Amino acid sequence: MSKYDIIVLGSGPGGYVAAIRASQLGFKTAIIEKENLGGICLNWGCIPTKALLKSAEVFNYLKHAEDYGLKVEKADKDFDAVIKRSRGVAHNMSNGVQFLMKKNKIDVILGKGTLKKGKKITVEDEKGKTTEYQADHIIIATGARSRELPSLKQDGKKIIGYRQALTLEKLPKRMLIVGSGAIGSEFAHFYNAMGTEVTIVEFQPRLVPVEDEEVSKAFERSTKKAGIKVMTNASVESVDTSANVLKAKVKTKKGEEIIETDIVLSAVGIKSNIENIGLEEVGIKTDKDKIQVNEWYQTTVPGYYAIGDVVPGQALAHVASAEGILCVEKIKGMNPQALDYTNIPGCTYTTPEIASVGMTEQQAKEAGYEIKVGKFPFSASGKANASGAKDGFVKTIFDAKYGEWLGCHMIGAGVTDMIAEAVVGRKLETTAQEIMKAVHPHPTMSEAVKESVADAYGEAVDI
Repeated sequence: MSKYDIIVLGSGPGGYVAAIRASQLGFKTAIIEKENLGGICLNWGCIPTKALLKSAEVFNYLKHAEDYGLKVEKADKDFDAVIKRSRGVAHNMSNGVQFLMKKNKIDVILGKGTLKKGKKITVEDEKGKTTEYQADHIIIATGARSRELPSLKQDGKKIIGYRQALTLEKLPKRMLIVGSGAIGSEFAHFYNAMGTEVTIVEFQPRLVPVEDEEVSKAFERSTKKAGIKVMTNASVESVDTSANVLKAKVKTKKGEEIIETDIVLSAVGIKSNIENIGLEEVGIKTDKDKIQVNEWYQTTVPGYYAIGDVVPGQALAHVASAEGILCVEKIKGMNPQALDYTNIPGCTYTTPEIASVGMTEQQAKEAGYEIKVGKFPFSASGKANASGAKDGFVKTIFDAKYGEWLGCHMIGAGVTDMIAEAVVGRKLETTAQEIMKAVHPHPTMSEAVKESVADAYGEAVDI
């Protein structure tokens, strides 16, 4: 039996990062993966979707070349080539993870892993051969998959999840997307840009419902302006798939409506991969589809840990990576600081982009804070005007009494790269005055952060 210090089950952004950190700290480490190194994020999520969205962005630029004083004759897309490019990007990144495993001397074990008592794992390879491994510490990082609703059973052809949406053989004429979170909204904007007639059905009263209400309203306006049909306060009750043209029965406040479409994309959230991995046999407790852990990701059974989408907290790649590092550093006996889940940035890579961290204005009020709110529109930004990206704004929220930076919410071009300033500022307990007095380069989109903060305190000069 092969023996390791640490074995990681799953090689997504939580698993492979945890394995690398373990190797850096001197642990003999192995990682188990049943599909492709890099997990869902790298192969079927974060990375390939951003490649698709970049193609959509470039195509939109070509279609609006005249806005920049340019002429492009007959701009068109090659859907197959767009999909192929996306898969190529994912493949290259997966190869990069393989390189990192070799560089850090991490043993890669391919196959389906099952937890056993006594800090052991059995791995069944593609030929059906089973091998047992043992470790002092086992980290579970098996991630999640597309969640299915009873009324939306995925068949992979007519009713699909995000995996199939990444690799469709042909561009559908019409698509119905159920759910307007990051996954649903990003695919809606991609397929709309490619020429598909897109309808979004959202159960909540507004799109991207976890975002600040002003951001949601601005996003809905831009989504409708792009030609996407929006149905909020609505739910898909059933889908008739018996004919080539699908008929979705959508329940709204006004009654039922039949939407005809060629394909339905279910984007109603994710389901943790905690079944059939041996949790029950080992005695590891779960609750509401999540593995129970403490602040250092130790499960209810000593020697077993869990990180990423299988534990409570935001189901985001950067959260899983941070959890993996903290878990391993605690195992090493270091003194890491527990993760602050109130300071996790969220990003949606649509057009325009959305980025946020901390409390929304409504949450701050409900928490009892007296607040100062600042807002700077990109229409007043020189860089945004020059770039032809005037839609959107930066909104900042502060506690009026002590000056704590409670939240930051952005919608506009490139804001997913700008939100880090707010994350770091909140982490360092930066004051509004310090942000205002830190010289921001001109002309840049990032000036909007400083100006939004200044607006909260009545000191904005450009609006």
